[in-house]
Amino acid sequence: MSDDAATMDLAQATAIRSVSARIIEAPTRRKHKLSNTSLSHQGYIFVEVVLENGVVGFGEGSTLGGPRWAEESVEAMKVNIDTYLAPALIGHPACFLEAAATKMAQAAKRNYTAKSALDMAMLDAVGKTLNVPAHVLLGGAQRASFSAIWALASGDAGQEVEEAKGMIEKGWFNRFKIKLGFADPLTDLARLTALKVALPEGTDMIADVNQGWSEADFIRYVPHLVDLGVSLIEQPLPAAQMPAMARIATRSPIPIMLDEGVSTLGEAMDGCGSGAGSVLSLKLCKHGGVHQLKQVAGIAQAAGVQLYGGCLLESSLGASGHLHAFATLPNLDWGTEHFGPKILVEDLCSDGLRYENFEVHLPTGPGLGVTPDPDCINRYARKD
Repeated sequence: MSDDAATMDLAQATAIRSVSARIIEAPTRRKHKLSNTSLSHQGYIFVEVVLENGVVGFGEGSTLGGPRWAEESVEAMKVNIDTYLAPALIGHPACFLEAAATKMAQAAKRNYTAKSALDMAMLDAVGKTLNVPAHVLLGGAQRASFSAIWALASGDAGQEVEEAKGMIEKGWFNRFKIKLGFADPLTDLARLTALKVALPEGTDMIADVNQGWSEADFIRYVPHLVDLGVSLIEQPLPAAQMPAMARIATRSPIPIMLDEGVSTLGEAMDGCGSGAGSVLSLKLCKHGGVHQLKQVAGIAQAAGVQLYGGCLLESSLGASGHLHAFATLPNLDWGTEHFGPKILVEDLCSDGLRYENFEVHLPTGPGLGVTPDPDCINRYARKD
C-alpha cells in the first residue's frame, strides 16, 4: 500500500462521526480558595468523540467556580461545543489535528478550554486507533515522570500543615504551592510563616497570589516572601497589568511566574519579550490544545523563560492530556502541579494517574492511557 493510500485509509477510519459534551460537577475533599472565589465542587466539560472506525476518544475541560478564573463556564462550553465547534468537526479526520484546530478557530473565537477538551478527545481517539500513547503523536516523550506539586488552599494554616504532612508521608508530594490573595497580605503572610515553621526544613514553597495584589502591595511585601524562602511567585498582579508585572519582575529577587496573563501566542510574545516574568505556567485550558501549548512553550524558551506545568484541578483524564504534552518538551524546569485527581472525592477515571516518590507518572497505554469510569461520570453529570 502506498503512503498516500495509507493516509487516506487512516483519514477515513478517523473521520469524526459524532461529538457529545456533558457537564460534570465533582466534589472536592476540602474547600479550594482563590483570590476571587471558593469551591467545594469542581466543574468539567466531559467530551466524547466517536470516529467512523468506532473508536471513542475522551477529553476534559476544567473551570474554577464558573467564569471567574477565565471567561468560560461549563454551561457556555457545552452550548458552544454543541452549536458551533462540534458541527465544524463532524466528518473531519481526527488524525489531522492541526486542521481541526483551524476549523475550531474559524467556528469560534477564544473558547480555549472547550477547544482543548475536543483536541484532547481527538488525540485520545487517534492514539487508540494506532495503538500508541498520545505523546508519540506529539513527537515522543522525553521523560516518564514529573516532580509533583500540591496546592494548599483552604486558608486554615493548621489544616494545611496536617494536609501537607500527610502528602509527604504518603510519598505523593513534598513541594507545595500556597494560595494567597483571598485574605489581606499580613494575614496571608502569617499563614505562610506558620507553614514554613511547621514543615520540614527546605520544603519548597511557591506563593500563588492569583492576581490578588497591587504593584504597591508587591513592593511592600515581597521582602517578607524572601525572608520565608519562597522559591517562586505566581501572577501577583492582575493579568491585564503586563507593564506593572515587568516592573516588579526587575525588583524581585524571587522569580515571577506568568499565568492568567498569557493564553495566546501574542500574549506569550508580549509577556516573555517584555520581561514580565521569568517562568511561565502552561495549561491546555489557556492555550486551546496541545499544539498551541507547545507553540507557547517554544516562545517562552526562545525568550529564556522557564516552564511550569500548571493545572486547573483536572481529573486523571485532563491531567493525562497535559502530561502527554509536557513529556515532549525539552525542559519542564519547575515540574507540574497536576494534583487534581487527589483532591477529588472520586477521580473520574477507573485507572487514574500514579503518584510515587513525589512524582506523577506518565500513563503508558494507548491514547491518553486512562479510562473514564462511566458510573462515576453518570453520578456527577448534571441532570438537565
